[in-house]
Amino acid sequence: MASQVTFIGAGNMAGAIIGGMIDSGYPRDAITATSPSDEMLAPMREKYGIHTATDNATAVAEADVVVLAVKPQIMQDVCAGMRDAVQERKPLILSVAAGLSAETLEAWLGGDLAVVRCMPNTPSLVGAGAAGLYANPRVSEAQRDLATELLEAVGLVEWVDEERLLEAVTAVSGSAPAYFFLMFEAMEEAGVSLGLPADTARRLAMQTAFGAARMAMDSDKTPGELKRNVMSPGGTTERAISHFEDAGMRRIVAEAMNACAARAREMADELGQH
Repeated sequence: MASQVTFIGAGNMAGAIIGGMIDSGYPRDAITATSPSDEMLAPMREKYGIHTATDNATAVAEADVVVLAVKPQIMQDVCAGMRDAVQERKPLILSVAAGLSAETLEAWLGGDLAVVRCMPNTPSLVGAGAAGLYANPRVSEAQRDLATELLEAVGLVEWVDEERLLEAVTAVSGSAPAYFFLMFEAMEEAGVSLGLPADTARRLAMQTAFGAARMAMDSDKTPGELKRNVMSPGGTTERAISHFEDAGMRRIVAEAMNACAARAREMADELGQH
């Protein structure tokens, strides 16, 4: 019998995970989503055929897993409203809210709870996500496996042993889709300056990124080895890579990712003070 999963929040990320679960064969009648407004729930109910509710406490009363998928700024009030029901049921708490520590969430929900924090990214919306997960000491192996199952429905799952490493996950994958979108923009602009139509340059850049990622994931070679395989001595690729290296691309990437991780820490501190 499938575990009962209740999603608190019915936004894009909740919808992505629910859609992935159903596509992977998870039973619809074991999934519930909540929102204060039935207007938000109706499309999800019609699209996925799941249970919906406007009362969080009622929805978690039979839940084995409660997925917290609301904005971090309203999370404390949301937790307060279902605290008693959560304490009575003691479900696994799975949070996809950025910046809120497992300790904070556990405290807001009354303590003594198994909490998994997840840092997903937006490609989860198309089933190609990458998520970093952290479990507090109360999470059992069975609960850890269940969290993996739910998040693997929308992409890759990697566990980290220390909660602070979710800041690094934010820099490497959480915020990183935007890095690649920036690269697409730059390549499109450069392609146009070289005479290509914008849409042609855009499609070529995106397909090439898709192909490169596919090659890298299917290969046992490192990215460095794959890069060298494309480069002929004195050729076009070597010339381009030399320009990237001479311009300090590695330093720029490192500085940007460090800035991202630092901001993740700042946001966690700001939210933790509420």
